[in-house]
Amino acid sequence: MLLRAKLSVVLFPVLAALTLLLTACASTDDKLATMEPAKIYEDAKDDMSSGAYDKAIPKLDKLEGRAAGTPLAQQAQLDKAYAQHKTGEGVAAIATLDRFIKQHPVSPAMDYALYLKGLVNFNDNLGIFGSIIKQDLSERDQKAAKDSFEAFKELVSRFPDSRYTPDARQRILYITNSLAKYDVHVARYYFNRGAYVAAISRAQSALTDYRDVPAQEEALYILMRSQDALGMTLLRDDARRVLERTYPNSVYLTQGGKSQTPWWKLW
Repeated sequence: MLLRAKLSVVLFPVLAALTLLLTACASTDDKLATMEPAKIYEDAKDDMSSGAYDKAIPKLDKLEGRAAGTPLAQQAQLDKAYAQHKTGEGVAAIATLDRFIKQHPVSPAMDYALYLKGLVNFNDNLGIFGSIIKQDLSERDQKAAKDSFEAFKELVSRFPDSRYTPDARQRILYITNSLAKYDVHVARYYFNRGAYVAAISRAQSALTDYRDVPAQEEALYILMRSQDALGMTLLRDDARRVLERTYPNSVYLTQGGKSQTPWWKLW
């Protein structure tokens, strides 16, 4: 009896709160069911304007169904993706945008959909590159950065005159630099541990996949040092010649890479 009484004391507030939540949700659904689509959208926009993105999402979700096949439904879909992005629901936002892109391939808002998709992945990936030195290089994933790059690249290619294209171009440059730096960090990680074959492979990826970025200088140096460690003298000499020709004042040639300020801290 005593145990049952204790359980009642603990569970009753939880059950009461859950009941209130379910009642509120049901009440909201009933209210939305009787509202005109334009009014639902107006309420959702008010929520977003005040920063209450979590409140806007269910309204926009309901509106998307109520106004199916209309421009308002498309707008609701895009606004919902933005609201999901603002509430930290990146996976949900990408899913919403992918659905929009598939369902409305000729939408006049396609440039914005691509831009927002790139932006969601871009912001999701900033934390990775922001603390790149502090993390285990073998555990980091580049998928978000690559997905962001592809979305921005498609935007720039398909909509060169879009209002979002100039910003997308700048973000593409940043992403390209970041991906190249990532490969060089991984190459250095392998080189410092004596995994010279892996270091060569990663340095070559940085050199092949990314052009005209600062990270190429160190990639060439790591490639040269790794080939030297493996006794690949002809390839080593080739890498050195490219390094000397491309970066005649390279700190890696004069000081062995021991500069006071590493290149990755200049960004």
